[in-house]
Amino acid sequence: MNIKSLLIGSAAALAAVSGAQAADAIVAAEPEPLEYVRVCDAFGAGYFYIPGTETCLRIGGEVRFTVGFGEDVGGPAPGGFSSDWYSATRGRVFFDTKTDSELGTIGTYIRLEGNYSGEERAPSAGVSLEQAYITVGGLKAGKALTWWDDTGIAGELDAFADASNFNTVSYLYDAGAFRLGLGVDDLSGQYSTTANPGSEIGLEAFGLVSFGAGDFALRGVYDTETEEGALYATLVANVGPGQLNLAAGWSSGENVYVDGFNGDAYEWTVSGSYALKATEKLTITPSVAYWNTQSNNDIWGVGLLAEYQLATGLKVGATVDYESPDVGDDNTSGWVRLTRSF
Repeated sequence: MNIKSLLIGSAAALAAVSGAQAADAIVAAEPEPLEYVRVCDAFGAGYFYIPGTETCLRIGGEVRFTVGFGEDVGGPAPGGFSSDWYSATRGRVFFDTKTDSELGTIGTYIRLEGNYSGEERAPSAGVSLEQAYITVGGLKAGKALTWWDDTGIAGELDAFADASNFNTVSYLYDAGAFRLGLGVDDLSGQYSTTANPGSEIGLEAFGLVSFGAGDFALRGVYDTETEEGALYATLVANVGPGQLNLAAGWSSGENVYVDGFNGDAYEWTVSGSYALKATEKLTITPSVAYWNTQSNNDIWGVGLLAEYQLATGLKVGATVDYESPDVGDDNTSGWVRLTRSF
C-alpha cells in the first residue's frame, strides 16, 4: 500500500466518524430567563415588586425587650408580697402592599403582634392580628388603629385615650397641609359583657393643619352606647434644638374611648413635653401632665425619657415617671428598653 492510498483511506474513516457523531449530537435546552426582584420607589423606601406582578411589597417589624419597675407592677409574688418589677418582650411583623389602579392606589396592611410577659408570676404569651385593613385612595376598611390612637405627647405621660383598635371604616381627605377625616367604629367587642347592649357604634372625626415647622390636630370621638364623647387637641412644633408637644383633652363622661385613674374615668387633661436633641444620637424628653377625673380627683405627673440610637434600627431607652394624686398613693415607675426595628 502506497502513501497516497493510506492518506485517502484515513480521510474517509475520519469523515465517517464525524458524520455519525453529527447525527447523534445532543442540543442543550435554552435556560429560562431569571426574573430578578425589582425595587419599587413609587411609594417610598423599602418597597419591591412581587415577581410577576405590578404590586409593591414592603416587609418590616420590631422586637422590643423591656424591664420595668414600680410599686406592685409585677403583680403578686410568693408569700403574699407584691413584685415591684417585671420583664416583657414584644415582637411585630408587618406586610404592606401598594398597587396603582384605575380607582387610585389600592393598599393592604397586615401587622401581627406577639407578647410574652412574666407579670404576676404567671408567664403569658400570645400572637394576635393587631391590624389588617384595605385602603383605596383615602378609604380604609378593616381592623386598624384609629386616629384616636395618636393622642398624647412625646414621653410616657400620655395617659387619656383608652380603646383605639377596632373594625372600622374611615375616609381621609388629604390636601397636604390640610387633612380631614371621618370614621365609624364597631364597639361591640368593648361591650361583650354588657347585659343589654345597644347600638355599640363609635363615631370619629379628625382634622389637621400643617404650618412651617409643625402642625395642629383635633380629634373627636362619640360612643353611641353611653352617649358620651371626648375631644383631644395636639400642637407639635420644632422649637430650637428639639420638638415641643402640647396637648389637651376633655371627656363628657365615661366611654370606651377614655381611660381613667384606678377605675375613675378622666374628665380632662393638659400636658406638655420637649424632646431635646442633645446629640445626633441622644434625645432627652422631660414632660409634665395634669389630669382631673369624673369624681374630681386631681393627679399631677412629671417624667423624664432618654433614648439613644446605638446603630441603625437599634435603640435603647429609659424612663422615670412620678404621679401624685389627691386621692391615692404617690407612685414612681419606669422602664429600661431595647428596641430593634427593621
